Amino acid sequence: MKTHVKILAFFLAFLPVFPSVAQSITTADNFFTTVSDKYAAIRDYSATIAISTTSGKNTETMTGRTVFKKPNLLRIDFTDPAEQTIVFNGKELTIYLPTYRVTLYQAVESDSGAGGASLATPQGLALMKRYYSISYETGPDPVPLEEGSDEMVVVLALARRTTTEMFRAIRLMINPETSLIRRIEATTITGDTLVFDFSGYALNQGVLDNYFVYEPPSSANMFNNFLFTE
Repeated sequence: MKTHVKILAFFLAFLPVFPSVAQSITTADNFFTTVSDKYAAIRDYSATIAISTTSGKNTETMTGRTVFKKPNLLRIDFTDPAEQTIVFNGKELTIYLPTYRVTLYQAVESDSGAGGASLATPQGLALMKRYYSISYETGPDPVPLEEGSDEMVVVLALARRTTTEMFRAIRLMINPETSLIRRIEATTITGDTLVFDFSGYALNQGVLDNYFVYEPPSSANMFNNFLFTE
């Protein structure tokens, strides 16, 4: 449980930074840069999210609704597992795990490095640009989301530049009609896989800051600074 939670929390650094994209870009590097540029126009968004983690032959799937507000507010309310919640309020990451009656906290200092500043913030895109090489997986033309699917996406492949990165490879799948990220797949150095599916986007709905104020159940056990403990 702890390993998957840490990987999920680390990966949240990159979730809010994938907005609409342009179809006129011919190189993968410029395509990725356009993603970053377009993001500035999005004040907030919500989307249905499904997160799958696969380790060996075991796969766990979670579903819910994610809400992001510029510059770095993020909340995911899960329906499966029911009541599970992830919130980043700009200063602190909170994860409530109802199955274990546990609340995990991680404080983020304003002058912290990649381990803190990258948590659920737009800086994640810059980190990916810096630490991963970017290419089209098969080219700029749309391909099926998966075998047998009628849904078409443009796929970017990200490969780590050094062996110190947590993810060995990342695949970004972009819907060319809606210009939004449809799926993110990431493979860890141990061969585990995380898959984030997004659907039902709603953009610029005027989400209030107080939506990201979260009080977990008082009966839950609390653990602080869980990302930096063994």
